[in-house]
Amino acid sequence: MKKKKIVVALGREAFGAIIPDQQRAVRRAAKAIADLVEAKYQVIITHSNGPQVGMLHTAMTEFSRLDSTYTVAPMSVCGALSQGYIGYDLQNAIRSELLERGIFKPVSTIITQVRVDPFDEAFSHPTKVIGRYMSKEEADEEVKKGNYVVKEAKGYRRVVATPKPIDIYEIDAIKALSDADQLVIACGGGGIPVLEQGTHLRGASAVIEKDSATAKLADMVDADMILFLTGVEKVALNYNTPSEVFLDSITVAEAKEYKKEGHFPETSMLPKIEASIEFVEKKEGRSAIITHLEKAKDAINKKTGTIITAS
Repeated sequence: MKKKKIVVALGREAFGAIIPDQQRAVRRAAKAIADLVEAKYQVIITHSNGPQVGMLHTAMTEFSRLDSTYTVAPMSVCGALSQGYIGYDLQNAIRSELLERGIFKPVSTIITQVRVDPFDEAFSHPTKVIGRYMSKEEADEEVKKGNYVVKEAKGYRRVVATPKPIDIYEIDAIKALSDADQLVIACGGGGIPVLEQGTHLRGASAVIEKDSATAKLADMVDADMILFLTGVEKVALNYNTPSEVFLDSITVAEAKEYKKEGHFPETSMLPKIEASIEFVEKKEGRSAIITHLEKAKDAINKKTGTIITAS
C-alpha cells in the first residue's frame, strides 16, 4: 500500500533563539516527526528560521564592523547558513529519536533555493523587519546602498521584501530522496530567494514567507496533506477575545470568508490559512491541518487541530 505523503511545517515552537534552547526544542519536534513515521507517513519537513536568520545577519554585520577586511553577509548567505544550522540540529534529533524506536531511516537536509520574480511588487514595498537596531547614521548608509530601513522605538532596522515563491530548484533531489522513503528537510525559512540570470542564480535581498513556500513544495511533490505545527491547538475566530470560537474543520470557501472578515492575524495565522487554501484547492482529496507541535499525532488521527478541506 502506498504511503500517504505529508509535508510538515515546523513553526518557532520547534526551535530556540540560542543554541541550548534549540537543542532542547528540536527533541520535542523529533518526537512529533517520529510519531508520523511510525504512522507510516512519507514525511518531508519545512521549518521557520526567523530568530536564527536574524541572529546570523546581526552576527555577521557586527563582525564586519570589528574587522573592516570582512564584508557584511548578504541575506541569501544568512538564509543558507540558517538552513544548514537548523537542519543539522533537526537531522540529529530525528535520527536519534527514530533509532530509539527501532527505526532506521536516513534524514537529509537540502539547502534549497527558491526562485522569485524580480518584478514582484513586494520588492517595491518591503515589510519584513530583520537584524539589529541601527543608529541614524548607520541607517542612512543602508539607504545609500539602496536598502530599506524603518524607524522603531529603539532605533532603525533593515526591512526586506517578501516575494512569492515561483519554483524550487532542488525539487528533483527532494523528490528522489522522498520517493526512496527517506526523510527530507527542505525549504527552510521559506528557502533561499534567488533571481535567475542566465545560468546564474543570484541571491535576492528578501525573505520568502515560509508557509507560502511550504504550499509550493507540497504541491510540487504532490503531497496529500500539509501539517502546520505551531503554538496553538486550533484556529480560532475572534482570537483572544471573550467571543473566541475554536474551529474543528473548515472548507476552503469558509476559510476565504473568515479571511475576508479579518479573523486571522497577519503575522501569525493568516499565512497558514492562505497557504492551506492555495494547496488544498489545487487538487481534489488534499487537506491541511493546523495544530500545536505536541498534538501532531492526535491531529492526524482527527482528534484535535483544525482541518481545512475543499468541501
